[in-house]
Parts: sequence; C-alpha cells; structure tokens
Amino acid sequence: QVQLVESGGGLVQPGGSLRLSCAASGFTVGVYTIAWFRQAPGKEREGVSCSDSSGGSTSYADSVKGRFTISRDNAKKTVYLQMNSLKPEDTAVYYCAAKWDIGRGCTFADYVYWGQGTQVTVSS
Repeated sequence: QVQLVESGGGLVQPGGSLRLSCAASGFTVGVYTIAWFRQAPGKEREGVSCSDSSGGSTSYADSVKGRFTISRDNAKKTVYLQMNSLKPEDTAVYYCAAKWDIGRGCTFADYVYWGQGTQVTVSS
C-alpha cells in the first residue's frame, strides 16, 4: 500500500524555521519524483518545490526561492523541506506528492500519490 506521511509542521514566528518530512512506504522512492505543495485557506493549491528521483534536479516556486530547500534520502525513503525565513504568507497545509520519474526533471503536474498534509502556521 502506497503511503506518504508528512510531519514537522507547527506554529512558528515570522523569520523562524521548520523542517518538514515526507516518509514514503509501499513503493520504490528512488524512482519517483517528489514534490511539496501547499494550500492556504481560500486559495488554490500551489507547487512549492520538487525533486527528481536522484535529487539532481530541483525546482522552486518564485515565492520560496532562497528560503526553502528540498532534499531527499532515498535510503530512508524520506524527502525533506527545509523552510527558513518563514513569512505569514507561508501559512498553509503542506502536502507531499509523488509520481514516476520519466527523466525530464521535475514539474508540478500529474502527481499520483498524495499525503494527508501537515499544517504550517507562521504568526507572532
């Protein structure tokens, strides 16, 4: 059974940091592209960052470039999102998602497997 389980969310003050984790099971993580998405109340879901299966190709939304870093440990079947210099506008439910890596880098389209999400709230 394919599962993606996010953790690491919480309440943090502006300027603070959090590291989200996405633990995968039931499939071979090392051949899947993994992405992080987020959805704030009243807004559409948006792609935040993605990593191809090797971690050699990554992509970031303009709003998080220079502040967020995606990384992965395929041996541990875990993908991370390090979030620094957090802003109130980063408040959202963060989801990880997976799709088969077809060898063309990573995009935010056509994800097949999704986690349940973890809440991130940035507030003073």
